[in-house]
Amino acid sequence: MAERPAKTLARPSDSPARDLRVLLVSLFHPEIVRGGAQQICYELFEELKQQPGVVPTLLASVDSHHPALFKSGACITGFDGHDDEFLFLMQDYDYWWHKTSSPRMIEAFIEFLHAVQPDVVHFHHFFTFGVDLLTLTRRELPDARIVFTFHEFMAICAADGQMVRRTDRSLCTRASGLRCHQCFPDRSPEQFLMRRMWMQRHLSVVDAFTCPSHFMLEFYEKWGLDKRRLHHITNGQRRYGEPTPPPAGKRNRFGFFGQMVDNKGVQILLRAVRLLRAQGFTDFVVEINGENIHWASQAVREEVEAFLAAEGELPPEEQIVVHNGGYHIDDLASRMARVDWCIVPSTWWEIFGLVISEAWMFKKPVICSNRGGPGERIRHDVDGLQFQLGDPRSLADAIRRAATEEGLWERLVENLPEPPARPEMARRFLEVYHQEA
Repeated sequence: MAERPAKTLARPSDSPARDLRVLLVSLFHPEIVRGGAQQICYELFEELKQQPGVVPTLLASVDSHHPALFKSGACITGFDGHDDEFLFLMQDYDYWWHKTSSPRMIEAFIEFLHAVQPDVVHFHHFFTFGVDLLTLTRRELPDARIVFTFHEFMAICAADGQMVRRTDRSLCTRASGLRCHQCFPDRSPEQFLMRRMWMQRHLSVVDAFTCPSHFMLEFYEKWGLDKRRLHHITNGQRRYGEPTPPPAGKRNRFGFFGQMVDNKGVQILLRAVRLLRAQGFTDFVVEINGENIHWASQAVREEVEAFLAAEGELPPEEQIVVHNGGYHIDDLASRMARVDWCIVPSTWWEIFGLVISEAWMFKKPVICSNRGGPGERIRHDVDGLQFQLGDPRSLADAIRRAATEEGLWERLVENLPEPPARPEMARRFLEVYHQEA
């Protein structure tokens, strides 16, 4: 990728101090759509509001799934009476090139940039906005510092940024014209070359990139980004409550927290339950806390719904799996209090895994897939357990061990790290805002 001089906000010591204006561009708003990228962006937004000399503004996107939030003739509107939060009303979006095709949306974004006049524009995604808005921002605000946080691999991977091969559902380690063509047979290898050139052209205007996991840095460096512009910043969150003393007895209560979609692996968990039940081991409970099953593939949706329906027909004393439905972040403490372990059975790279941090808040050891962010964060047999990604038998073995091995839970809990704190995340981002890449 062609290099460009990095912008820096460092000012001479004798310059008059003034507030640092930061525009945070978020994929969705967490009050409208739950998700890790928007949650972290909002956590940062709230923390920056507490920092002296910093004035943050939030611009969050809304798509056509929420038509009641669209205002006739509007492109950007206020949000819920908050003076510093706004909604970008996504229209005419090109999902292949990731660009906004509506001239009205582009004009509205330009007007918004000039109204806010930010010193820093921090994109937490380009999806629903358009990657070309990065170049537009550079053109309209040549002196602003542009920061981009990667929350997955959408710039590299056309398969929803998951880097999971559509041919056999295996994890993908690199993109190429041929490999991507195998996932999308209707598109030629040359189209993927053009897509890569398009992405890298617009990303070339970014002054600093951040990733929450170390392995992501390697992916993006190999893909072509300048190593000097890549920074590792861990996702931090506020505390949603304090741990409560667990009841005496067995440590055989397991919890799943997250979206009920393919890559979060709830189907792997249910298959593990089925295996254990077939083996005659039923002395455990699994509580599923999640929703949005309608976003799963048809095969996974039918599998999960059939399992839960059959489970509901069993006598209460024979039921192992309980579906509690979705939850608000303020419900997390009470949901976590009901389990001993948190299971993260993701079938993709899972960039970070906010639920791991949330489990640590409430002193719950994590059982996770052994790749990607969870594999990087959880130390097997030290502060949690790992199993082979996508393997229900491996997960079943981990569940049985967790439920039966005396002293295991206590030993792992003793080694749990503190969850990453939100103020430290904000401090690191402020360093990136002010320093050269």
